[in-house]
Amino acid sequence: MILNSIFRYILLPSFTLLLGISFVSGQSMSTDFKKTIDGLLNFSVPAIGCTELRNQLFFSSEKLILLDAREDREFEVSHLKGAIHIGFNNFTIDAIQNISKKSKIIIYCSVGYRSEKIGEQLKNAGYLNVSNLYGGIFEWSNLGYPIVKGNSSHTTSVHAYDQSWGKWLKKANKVY
Repeated sequence: MILNSIFRYILLPSFTLLLGISFVSGQSMSTDFKKTIDGLLNFSVPAIGCTELRNQLFFSSEKLILLDAREDREFEVSHLKGAIHIGFNNFTIDAIQNISKKSKIIIYCSVGYRSEKIGEQLKNAGYLNVSNLYGGIFEWSNLGYPIVKGNSSHTTSVHAYDQSWGKWLKKANKVY
């Protein structure tokens, strides 16, 4: 009985947490890129890995709402299919007032910093199921997952934000 309780309340949650951390970033992320991202984020919003999101988008019937927290010029180059552009600099909660606070929302940006900040605002406004895409569209693209331009035109171009951030974008045509 005591061993069962130890397993259930201590060992299983610890193992699950370690397993989640080890897989949150997908397979292609370099150690330096991971260190950079981990140094930017405070993990105030639950992270979701690119592979986990891809599996949910393509293999699950669960409805997800994708929010792109990059600026107009970045979104216009490419984005995840079905994403709603909300921006960062001029974002207000009013921009998503038609989205239920119970919806499963995934927010992304280039690497995850801006989307985490927007996620914090959503959580503070009462949104219950918000996640931040760990590694953002850079890692999504580095893994070879599909991105689109416009409504559905496949592209391999990603806005690299600037030269210093563009070095982390490995498998896309960089646009500045």
